[in-house]
Amino acid sequence: MNKVIRVGIGGQGRSGYGIHVNWLKNDPEKYKVVAVADELPERCKDAADLFGCDFYSDYKEMLNKADFDLFVNATPSRMHVEAALAGLESGRHLLNEKPAAKTVADFDRIVAASKKAGKVFYPFQNSRFYPFFQKICKVVNSGVLGKIVLIRSNWSGFGRRWDWQTLQDEWGGNLLNTGPHPVDQAIVLFGEGYPEVFCKMYADHPSGGDAENFCSLVMHGKNNPTIEVVLNSFQVYPQGEMYNISGTCGGLTGGPNGLKWKYFNPESVPVPKIWTKWSAGNREFCTEQLPWQEKNWEYNDPNSNATGFSGIVRDLYTNLYNVIINGAEPEIKLEQVRRQIFVLEESHRQNPLPKRSK
Repeated sequence: MNKVIRVGIGGQGRSGYGIHVNWLKNDPEKYKVVAVADELPERCKDAADLFGCDFYSDYKEMLNKADFDLFVNATPSRMHVEAALAGLESGRHLLNEKPAAKTVADFDRIVAASKKAGKVFYPFQNSRFYPFFQKICKVVNSGVLGKIVLIRSNWSGFGRRWDWQTLQDEWGGNLLNTGPHPVDQAIVLFGEGYPEVFCKMYADHPSGGDAENFCSLVMHGKNNPTIEVVLNSFQVYPQGEMYNISGTCGGLTGGPNGLKWKYFNPESVPVPKIWTKWSAGNREFCTEQLPWQEKNWEYNDPNSNATGFSGIVRDLYTNLYNVIINGAEPEIKLEQVRRQIFVLEESHRQNPLPKRSK
């Protein structure tokens, strides 16, 4: 019989309940929720009724009194670092919601605490498991698109908010809220090394919030692709697909529901000689007929929802289980997440937005 991991969840909001409880109820052979904590006791009732688990008004009390193996840190974002450190220091493995930290220094503190405790620190970067993103990685890594020159990633739409995600003091804003998903994917596609970063942010909330709801950042490096990530809450009309990738031998476009890519084999076409005289080409543009090949992929998983969200949570928790129980290699590499935090921190450093008066 497989060992069941006993779970305590700090926070019962959109993430703690909406994501973690809603998945863990489906996997009783691997996980058992034995405790939850939230400062609003009525939020704990749903999980308590579902699992028959203990509940607490504070995650610290839960860490001190409850008996469990894995601390799921789904506390409010501004509490992620202190709660992560407390969970590891209490001797539990840690699954940490995004953003794992706001600064590289704090991320390093969590890594050091996990090493000292001899416990797993696993950042909850569930978008890494999206089938469409894994397919993008396979296509890019196959080399059929040639050298990747530019990757555009657009996670935008029109929407107004008036909750805590509009406040800098609460770690709100598009980059710390949605941004850890596309930036994490961008770090994987970028490759090795820390990128150069250029970022512009803008904040405009009718409610008076001061965290950005527009963010455009560019990552680039000497031998790496240039990657653009746009998080724009003012985009009324769609602008193409979520991803558009340009390579020297082809390109790819698409998103969660499907992808298509087009490429040619450079060895199958002659290398053109450069025109060296003004009269060359008979006043014509350079033209050629390339032997394009086109392929497509459609998302189809009957065990998940329309975009695969429940599937990516399932796959992350499956990997985490194997890491804790079987010593498997984590899919989420801490060094990659550290580079993600570096991009988030540098983007905010470049954009010191004024804070609202209280």
